[in-house]
Amino acid sequence: MIVMKRIIASEITQQAQLQPFHFIPSGWHVPVTAIYNTRYGETEERQSELRKELHLRLGLPLDRPLLRISNALTFGGMGRRKKSMPRSGSSLLRDIHRELPSSGVSGGVMSLIDGSYEYYHYLHDGIDDNGWGCAYRSLQTIVSWYRLQQYSSIDVPSHREIQQVLVEIGDKDPSFIGSCEWIGAIELSFVLDKLLGVSCKVINVRSGDELPEKCRELARHFETQGTPVMIGGGVLAYTLLGVDYNGASGDCAFLILDPHYTGTDDLKKIVNGGWCGWKKSVDSKGRSFFLKDKFYNLLLPQRPNMV
Repeated sequence: MIVMKRIIASEITQQAQLQPFHFIPSGWHVPVTAIYNTRYGETEERQSELRKELHLRLGLPLDRPLLRISNALTFGGMGRRKKSMPRSGSSLLRDIHRELPSSGVSGGVMSLIDGSYEYYHYLHDGIDDNGWGCAYRSLQTIVSWYRLQQYSSIDVPSHREIQQVLVEIGDKDPSFIGSCEWIGAIELSFVLDKLLGVSCKVINVRSGDELPEKCRELARHFETQGTPVMIGGGVLAYTLLGVDYNGASGDCAFLILDPHYTGTDDLKKIVNGGWCGWKKSVDSKGRSFFLKDKFYNLLLPQRPNMV
């Protein structure tokens, strides 16, 4: 309280534009009010230090934004402040995995994405990327996670903007812009680093048959980082939202969000069609979900340490 009084007194003497904002951090049942100087941007150093001090005093984690102005409550229904709408002006489906049935793994422990995301898939935004744009769509879903968790306020990049980034950093030739060329996990890591300053870990496997061997490591990722994972193999890319893993038996299932869907944003149709669902490496009929003769790269974006 003494520290806060000193901060407020200092701001008043500097002709501050003080404004109260109200928050209910995850796990809290009562709101907390913070007074910010709206002359500063949220990323301005002084504002960042104030938020860090508040996180420390309130016992909040120091690796995620919980007290930014964009996290504040609005009182037209005690909801969060309205997020930026997609460029098309229409809302995208969010968090569609929440209505799924169980994975079928007996005695498994589920480790899932921590936070909200938007579902990007083929043909969104009027772009016909059927057959080549799955990794672009996975990247868009990943960027939406960082936006919705308030780590970034940039727009989710279009295919062309993704291509422009790769040309700007020297990874691709200028002719790449406007093309229908595939990209993979490594290119996604370059774009996330350039646009968001996000670092990524990459896991390589020689065959789709080896992916179940990585379930323990993937579970650890979701428990500590909580970000969506991109899986790329051959010419196919998927977004991984979690795993259900039995460490004793080794049985596991992968929660896949499939960007190859080309239909309308009908939640029932997407779930019933298996476009978001639990997948085993080999199902009960002996069919393999992951390709045995292709190597796979798994891109694990890391959670920034920032408030």
